Amino acid sequence: MNSSQQKSVTVFNKGKSKLVPDLIAVEEPLEIRLRYHDDTGSLREQSISVTMRTPGNDINLALGFLFSESIIDSYDQIRSVEGGGGDEGKRLAKPTSESTDQGIRSNCNVVRVSLQSEVKLELEKLQRNFYTTSSCGVCSKSSLEAIRVAGVQLLTEDHLKVSPPILEKLPEKLGAAQSVFSKTGGLHAAAFFDSQGSLLDIQEDVGRHNAVDKIIGNRLLKETLPVRDILMVSGRTSFEIVQKALRAGVPFLAAVSAPSTLAITLAAEFGLTLVGFLRGERFNVYSGAQRLSLDP
Repeated sequence: MNSSQQKSVTVFNKGKSKLVPDLIAVEEPLEIRLRYHDDTGSLREQSISVTMRTPGNDINLALGFLFSESIIDSYDQIRSVEGGGGDEGKRLAKPTSESTDQGIRSNCNVVRVSLQSEVKLELEKLQRNFYTTSSCGVCSKSSLEAIRVAGVQLLTEDHLKVSPPILEKLPEKLGAAQSVFSKTGGLHAAAFFDSQGSLLDIQEDVGRHNAVDKIIGNRLLKETLPVRDILMVSGRTSFEIVQKALRAGVPFLAAVSAPSTLAITLAAEFGLTLVGFLRGERFNVYSGAQRLSLDP
C-alpha cells in the first residue's frame, strides 16, 4: 500500500481548464486488534480501535496508540505484532513460533498485537469506544476525566534548553523533511529534534494524532523512551496530542498553529513547555518558559 496515489484532476486557471495528473495522499482505515489473556488464563482477542490513516509505519502507529492510551507500559509487554500496510507489513516486531505469514498478508489494514501472558489489563480501558477519524482524533471518550493522563510524572527536570533562533528554524526543517507532503500537500507531520535543532525522526499521516502515535511507537520499538527531545507538530495542538507527549516523557512541544484551552491546562499542570504559532521569528509560549534559553 502506497502513501500517495496519482489521480486526474481538472485545474482551472484564469478562466481556462486542463486535465492534469496529481498526487493525492492516501487515506485508509486501520483496525488495531489486541490479543491478551483474561483472568482465567483464556486467550482473548478484541478490536480496540479503527482509525483513518495514511498507510505506512502501521506497526509504529498501533504501538504508539497502545502506549499513549496507557494500555501498555513497555515494549517488553508485547509478545508479537502482525500486519499493517507498507514495507513493515511482512515483518513481526517480535517473531514467535506461532506466527505465520498467512495472517500478516491476509489484511494489510489490520494490526494485531499479542501481549505476554502475564500482562494484566484494566478491562475498562478496552471497553471504551476508540473509534477515531483523521480529523478529530479519538472522538468518543465521554468526559475529560475519562482521558486524564495515566502513569505520567510531573516534568520537573529543566536540562533541555532551547534557544529562540534554533526553535524558529524548526518549521522550515519540518517542511523540508516531509517527503509525502511535498508530493501531495495533504499530510500532517510529527518530528523529534534535539536541542540544537537536528532532526532525529519524522513521521507523516493524514491524521495529526496518528503522526504523533507513529513517532512515539517508533521510540517504543527502539526502547528509547522516555523522550528527552523537542516534539514538533505541523498543525494545532489538542488536549490529546499533549496527553501523548506527556505519556512519552516529552518535555518540549512546539506547533505551527494554536493550542486548545485544555491543551494549555494539561501542559501547565504537568510542567510541559508548550509553544504555539511558531512562524518565523514569532511564537507564543503557553507554559514551561524556563526551557527557553535567551543565550545566543
